[in-house]
Amino acid sequence: MGNLFAAIRAANQDVSRTFLVTGSGRHVNYADLFRDSGRMANALVILGVKPGDRVAVQIDKSPEALTLYLACLRSGAVYLPLNTGYTAREIEYFLRDAEPRVVIASPHRHVEIDDLCISLGIEICESLGVEGDGTFCEIVDLCDPAFADVERQPDDLAAILYTSGTTGRSKGAMLTHHNLFSNAETLQSYWRFTKDDVLLHALPIFHTHGLFVASNVTLLAGASMIFLSKFDGDEVIRHLPRTTSMMGVPTFYVRLLQSPALTKDLVRHIRLFVSGSAPLLADTHREWEARTGHRILERYGMTETNMNTSNPYDGERVAGTVGFPLPGVSVRITDPESGKHLAQGEIGMIEVKGPNVFRGYWRMPEKTAAEFRADGFFITGDLGKIDDRGYVHIVGRGKDLIISGGYNVYPKEVETEIDAMLGVVESAVIGVDHPDFGEGVTAVVVAQKGHSLTEAGVLKALDGRLAKFKLPKRVFFVDDLPRNTMGKVQKNLLRDQYADSFQ
Repeated sequence: MGNLFAAIRAANQDVSRTFLVTGSGRHVNYADLFRDSGRMANALVILGVKPGDRVAVQIDKSPEALTLYLACLRSGAVYLPLNTGYTAREIEYFLRDAEPRVVIASPHRHVEIDDLCISLGIEICESLGVEGDGTFCEIVDLCDPAFADVERQPDDLAAILYTSGTTGRSKGAMLTHHNLFSNAETLQSYWRFTKDDVLLHALPIFHTHGLFVASNVTLLAGASMIFLSKFDGDEVIRHLPRTTSMMGVPTFYVRLLQSPALTKDLVRHIRLFVSGSAPLLADTHREWEARTGHRILERYGMTETNMNTSNPYDGERVAGTVGFPLPGVSVRITDPESGKHLAQGEIGMIEVKGPNVFRGYWRMPEKTAAEFRADGFFITGDLGKIDDRGYVHIVGRGKDLIISGGYNVYPKEVETEIDAMLGVVESAVIGVDHPDFGEGVTAVVVAQKGHSLTEAGVLKALDGRLAKFKLPKRVFFVDDLPRNTMGKVQKNLLRDQYADSFQ
């Protein structure tokens, strides 16, 4: 298999079948999808896109957004989705680093993003809206639906997704056609998706979970989706009776449990609930089973690897674990310092190897080399263990990355903005257990003597400078930050101190 789109087309010979239905009732079948993606692929070629060129996209969730993803595959372009919550200030780095041939933005941000592109020397910035509006659509409407799909090799890039770390700059994970195909094919089989499935899709489509897991699995199965623009508890409850499966982050399940409409009768026909992108509390797992009769299937993945492990479809789904390595994926636990393989049950660094693992970091050969072992295993940065039954447990992160509501938050980025404020000496940003978001972004600030900084003042100053999901949910003030003998801030002590902030 070369081009991922060839596999998607081969899986959908009956193009009259429904691909998705939006929350407002709009239907898109596979014939529509293939026709419109051909038009978009021709439009990209008209704009000068060649195989290997990056197409950066910051647009709202819509059928057109998914169609554009397929158009990039078909034209041999490298798809670069950007979080819709990012400000122009935040995406400047990604555009400067990736040097896309084309940038496509939401119509309401087109002028702002186009100005940014001009300043960076990016010549083409178009717009695409959720109603099929925008300057890109004006080009698409003139294009033929017939398109000769570009041949791609399995190791050719299909997408770049930027991932947050805890030190240094954001890294672009290079994902190949084979990375995406192999993982979607494995998940389709492991989770038993068929053309008879209807997936409730309320996830964003700018990261691995909503785009590559949910969408690619649906496409390869020839299945259908209820395609909601965002998560809304009442809307999800309304559509659940029409679905067979749902993928979500822990926040989804926590909020659905707050609805009295969630009953066993409501979900009696659903065969699978999947959770990922952040740890699912064991209490949530147990309460969901008591209310619905279903045990949520929890899995473990990363931007760089797609999915690595999963609780079984048949067999015991153990709360607090992420199940077994997926077929074709190897998982081992090593000593973080020496890399020595640890015995079963010991806690150490999780390392993975398989066809799902990315090709490396965009234009960062030294970083790529540092995060792969000589035998090809990728060092995830997550700490865990494998128990005597073979279940993988995630026990913490070797890095300070915060996952709030399923989104990655890079502490240094938030700290930099806070530290630049008048009256701030320094700050430390940590993740604290949160009943709704998994982790709540929490800022601990040292203020200059005589300055009357307040929590409300700090939050107001940050508003508009960072995406909403990065904003602290609480701000605390201290005289000094705890440090070790080397002067490093001991964030573990801060996490302990503020552990009950959201209880």
